[in-house]
Amino acid sequence: MSAESETGPRRPDIVLVDGRSGSGKTELARAMVAQKPELQLVRMDDLYPGWDGLEAGSRHVHDHLIAASVRRWQRWDWADAAPAEWHVLDPHRPVLVEGCGALSRANRALAVWAVWVELDEPTRRARVRARDGDSWDDRWDDWAAQEDAFIARENPRDLADSVIDGNEVL
Repeated sequence: MSAESETGPRRPDIVLVDGRSGSGKTELARAMVAQKPELQLVRMDDLYPGWDGLEAGSRHVHDHLIAASVRRWQRWDWADAAPAEWHVLDPHRPVLVEGCGALSRANRALAVWAVWVELDEPTRRARVRARDGDSWDDRWDDWAAQEDAFIARENPRDLADSVIDGNEVL
């Protein structure tokens, strides 16, 4: 794998973890941080601008974290449905970005490593329900449609250096 990409040099300290909702991304990211505490974890759930924000979240990661000279991200206040404070990351520590939409072509071109977490829909849905109760019931189909559009356009599974079975994560 070349150290250069079409958009510039890869950053040797950015790792991406992507997969559909409930696949095990968050648990994998937590395990990675436990193994390498120097990793700065950025959870895309904290920056999506609302329930329709998967695409905007992916662009935000690219523009403000991966391609930016100063790495930062803006938290989304879910209660107020509005942008909140900015978080500036330590430039001397590696970054792990976890979430649906992390592994776009533009993001992958600049990251050193990328992981896709794969898991069937019934298991994913059961995990989300166990984790979040019925709060997703009215949102699942709309969010899945955003995931479908992102996956069709970006093909993150094929961009990944490693594909992990979500059953092995937990």
